[in-house]
This record gives sequence, structure tokens and C-alpha cells, in this order.
Amino acid sequence: GPKGRNVVLEKKFGSPLITNDGVTIAKEIELEDAFENMGAKLVAEVASKTNDGAGDGTTTATVLAQAMIREGLKYVTAGANPVGVRKGIEEAVKVALEGLHEISKPIEGKESIAPFASISAADEEVGRLIAEAMERVGNDGVITIEESKGFTTELEVVEGMQFDGGYASPYSVTDSDKISAVLENPMILITDLKITNIQEILPVLEQVVQQGKPLLLIAEDVEGEALATL
Repeated sequence: GPKGRNVVLEKKFGSPLITNDGVTIAKEIELEDAFENMGAKLVAEVASKTNDGAGDGTTTATVLAQAMIREGLKYVTAGANPVGVRKGIEEAVKVALEGLHEISKPIEGKESIAPFASISAADEEVGRLIAEAMERVGNDGVITIEESKGFTTELEVVEGMQFDGGYASPYSVTDSDKISAVLENPMILITDLKITNIQEILPVLEQVVQQGKPLLLIAEDVEGEALATL
């Protein structure tokens, strides 16, 4: 939680890891009893999925899971129907969510975002940069954090869309000085496949030729006969 203490995790190789991240700690827990260990892994999965979806709240998810398991077992042991207990929990979750929505307040402005971003990123400077990035790109913008090759932490705003890749061929470049390709009102083909045979995209190429427009092709890779023809 907010007052979580650090934990030292022993590693088979390298130095021990010091962390207070709930997911990291949960993944390292191994119990001697196989049955108990299976239960611990299920709770660790709850924490991990919560972290993937919300970026935080792993400890809260673990505490809630423990409470539901404890109370659920109490009722089942007393003779309650397990299916009925589950349905009751699901209904209680709906009521709890409605209550949370009623008391929640939307976060607006860099000053409000920074504290929460700092907690999720476990770094105050990164949290400040995330808040600044959200202010510049809006709530619907895409924000990614990557490891820098240098020693500084920087914020880079990219207009439009960016892909990790490059030109399949140097002949794709329209401006050799800037090494860029500028296409006006092109037809666009996006695929996650590797194109090797020109026949695979021949119907598209025929339409491009008929309309007299340039083609922007984004693919996993273009090689062989297809690359030579294009």
C-alpha cells in the first residue's frame, strides 16, 4: 500500500533485488506445500492482471482477494452453495463500483496527474514527465517509456504515427537529402504479414495503377520477388 516497506529478494545470480513493488514481490513467493503454492500463484496472477490493467493497485487487489477467499471459505464450510457465494460476490462488486464512481473525481491538469504517475512509475521525475506528456497529447494520446541510451531522461513528442522500422528499399525515398518519403493523398496498405510474392498484393497494385495514386505499404517485411518488383 502507500506505506509499503522495501523487501530484499535473493537472486541465484547477481546482487539481491530491493523493491516495494507488489507484483515483483508476489512473483518471487514460493511455498513448500504444492497445494498452498498453487493458491499463492493464483493470488499473484490477480495482482499481475490488476497491474497490467491499472498500472497500480496490486496490494489492494491482493488484500481484496485474501478477504474474499477467507469469507468465501467460511460460508462454504458452513454449508452455503459455492455458486451462490460467487454470484453474491459479483453483485457486491457491482455495488462497490457504483459507489466508487459516485465519489470519484476526474483528474485534470498536470499538477493532479503527476503524483499518481509518480506512484505508478515508482519515480518522481518519470511521473512529472508523464504528466507533462499527458498535458501535451491529451487523455487519448499514446505514451510509451523506453530505456535511454544516454544518461538523461527526456520527453519527446512525435506528431502523427511512428513505427519501429525503416524503408524496405532505398528506392522508396523521394527526398534523398532528408532521406524521407513524402506521399500526397496515397492509398494505404497495412498488414502484419511478410510479403515475398508480388501476386499476394497484385489486386491492390492494380487499383493503385488505375487510380494513379502513390502507395504507402506498411508490412512485417517485404523481400524477394515482391521487393524487386516494387
